[in-house]
Amino acid sequence: MVSHPESSHPVIVAGGGFAGLSTALALSRSKPRPSILLIEPNKTFVFSPLLYEFLSGELRSWEVTPPYSAFLNGRGIALLQDKVISVDACKQNLLTTSGVTFTYSQLILATGSETNHFDIPGVLEHALMFKSTRDVEVLKERINYLNQSHGSQKCCVIVGAGSTGVELACKVSDLLNDQIAVHLIDLSNTILPNCHLFNQQQSQLALRKRHVHIHLQTEVESLSAKSINLINHNLLSHFTLTHDCLIWTAGTKQVIPSIFAEKIDVGQELLVDRFLQVTGCKNLFAIGDAASHREDLWPANAQVAVQQAQLVARNIIALRNDRSLQHFEFKDWGEMLSLGIGDATISALGLSLAGPLAFQIRRMIYLARFPVKSIGIKSASAWVLGN
Repeated sequence: MVSHPESSHPVIVAGGGFAGLSTALALSRSKPRPSILLIEPNKTFVFSPLLYEFLSGELRSWEVTPPYSAFLNGRGIALLQDKVISVDACKQNLLTTSGVTFTYSQLILATGSETNHFDIPGVLEHALMFKSTRDVEVLKERINYLNQSHGSQKCCVIVGAGSTGVELACKVSDLLNDQIAVHLIDLSNTILPNCHLFNQQQSQLALRKRHVHIHLQTEVESLSAKSINLINHNLLSHFTLTHDCLIWTAGTKQVIPSIFAEKIDVGQELLVDRFLQVTGCKNLFAIGDAASHREDLWPANAQVAVQQAQLVARNIIALRNDRSLQHFEFKDWGEMLSLGIGDATISALGLSLAGPLAFQIRRMIYLARFPVKSIGIKSASAWVLGN
């Protein structure tokens, strides 16, 4: 008996973030279930929207970074702690950093994004990042050091006034003592340029309440261990800020393995069609931050990743069974932002709410959306019981 070419090898998912993990779990619920391999270099999943609460101590590490075993055990998903570095779409195989080659029936690239330094001198050497629990631990140590320091005026600078920068500015301001100034810098003419108006307004109020110094239309020229050189394009003036802590949240870029394919030329972005297939490659899909579409500029957030994961899982099963594939259509569930300790703003499903109640609702919504319900329930129980 000859195997069907679309199903003779496993489905491989490269990357275990929201997009990749959700895809693997969705595929595991299919009947019949295909052979599934998840390739991910880390041992633990990072629930990135809750890193701010991990920084402030409102959540613990097991709530924000559970091990992959908590998601995958008993679900028929094999996990390889490795990283995909190249893909041959013609031969349908891939190579990992450890030198192992796998052949796939379908491959989903959910390799995410990394911090974009924009080749600005000093960023790589002197800026703190905010993408992992290790980044959080380093920032905690820096905050503790600043709070215990005496003498001259201290300063914390955050570059990037998107959601990460604004949420971080509010949380860091609450954690630092009143003598330490916080500066927020962005090249745009407004904070949160891609967010809902209500959340923009509430964020502005939250930043003002915390006396955060906001520098808009301001570009970073270079930075050192103790200073950052800037140019304000509105005033056409150069100026320098001294700092004791600098956090970089100004941008990201796709992480894409080297890809060989006859019909595509992968450069700075990986283009997909409406089915989330990489252009010109029937059995190669890309989702989450790793994917781009020429017409639709999808937000780089968890809800897009999860929605794409659900669709790509259905499309893979359809492809393996010679059925028609479905187009991806993003449904905006709204957005939620953390605005400091015990504070948040929500603009979703016709609801606009800010303050402590919004913080509680935001947390419960995220716990309900946790990829494995038992972890969300355990976290919710610990929160209610105060343990």
